[in-house]
Amino acid sequence: MLLDRTAWDVVLDASGNWALASDPYSIAQDVASAVKLFKSELWFDTTTGVPYWMDILGQWPPLPVVRAAIEAAALTVPEVVTAQCLIVSFTDRTITGQVQVTTSSSATPQPVSFSAPPDDPRSGRPARPRVV
Repeated sequence: MLLDRTAWDVVLDASGNWALASDPYSIAQDVASAVKLFKSELWFDTTTGVPYWMDILGQWPPLPVVRAAIEAAALTVPEVVTAQCLIVSFTDRTITGQVQVTTSSSATPQPVSFSAPPDDPRSGRPARPRVV
């Protein structure tokens, strides 16, 4: 399924059906979703996700702990073989950075930028990651 980069909502094709994302964008989109998923947010598997509320936001953990949690989330995407997290900023409860992933079909690192604030000030809902 293809998600709109701005609204992080489904996109329809010309026939009114859900548009499908293709590689490599689909993998980047899946990685971005995995990195943004708060632990316990996925109702059918509360063990997956990044422990933002439990261990990161409001806790000021060491950056290697944050990087490891984000890399572990990226590695849950089936096609991802390696993940390296680069944190650019961690201010005002917002983590901004990039995960560089390699996949089973390409050894060339693919960058996936993310920004993971605790909530979207416009809606109060968890903010969605950006895929670049």
